[in-house]
Amino acid sequence: MRRARIRLATAAAAAALAVGTLPAAAEAAAPAAAARTPHHQLRSSSGAIRQIPLQGAVNLRDVGGYATYTGGRVRQGLVYRSDALSKLTAADITTVSGLGLTKVVDFRIPMELQYDGADRLPQGLSPTSRPVSDLGLYGTLVGAISSGDPVKQEQMLGGGRAEAYMRDVYRTFVTSPENRAQFAATLRELADGNQGPLLYHCTSGKDRTGWMSYVLLRALAVPQEAAEGDYLASNTFRAAYDAQVRAGLKQSGRMQNPDLLIPLQEVRQDYLDAATARMEADYGGFYGYLTDGLGLDLRTLSKLQSRLVR
Repeated sequence: MRRARIRLATAAAAAALAVGTLPAAAEAAAPAAAARTPHHQLRSSSGAIRQIPLQGAVNLRDVGGYATYTGGRVRQGLVYRSDALSKLTAADITTVSGLGLTKVVDFRIPMELQYDGADRLPQGLSPTSRPVSDLGLYGTLVGAISSGDPVKQEQMLGGGRAEAYMRDVYRTFVTSPENRAQFAATLRELADGNQGPLLYHCTSGKDRTGWMSYVLLRALAVPQEAAEGDYLASNTFRAAYDAQVRAGLKQSGRMQNPDLLIPLQEVRQDYLDAATARMEADYGGFYGYLTDGLGLDLRTLSKLQSRLVR
């Protein structure tokens, strides 16, 4: 029984390391230095990306600030995107409390919650579970890393297999009715004039969360190039931490070649392109995805614009 518990703990830690959460062994490596400044801004072609630095999460950002091709600008302080909030410190919770959130949407699947834990949030705020499938990616990582077998890890993740897996995950954002329903529900809430500031997140805040943000920004008439830039910015905000994760896995002996994880840790244009190509094939373009795929009517799309664009 004790050995089984140890194996489970090892698997959980390995998976958490791989996908960018902060298990106890890695907390010292968290980029806490970022918390010394109130905000970090990354310049984009249509404005600045506003990050909210935390010790227990590295990819919390305000989705607002982008210029639209209709002459407006996406309002700040209403929509936030993030990685998992399960490792927030007391100071982090105070920072998050200052955002005035009224809703937190969690796209993680039950297995992620089991291993990583529920969100740590300000008092009175509970997460809404809205799982979006990862096609078994999390379980695959648990198996690959906990095996400690470099041959098995290469067979599972090497030779372009990790990249192919990611493209398949992105296609399901378009093809899965269940996934579409979760994204649509979140967009409807964002369009609701009675809804206060909302935050949505997954584990690393880059794939499911990245797609949600890309769809939202384009629905708000943010140019495609800027929406893609917001998506790709996860690589900037996550780079230092993800490199520390790989170094920790190598040092611990769990992976001889932790660079196998890079395609899973990063966001890439071709992952996004896999989803948008599927969108074009299934719905004829972005508008068709919004209306036929997500079931959003013109009234909802208009309300989204009115509430989130000034």
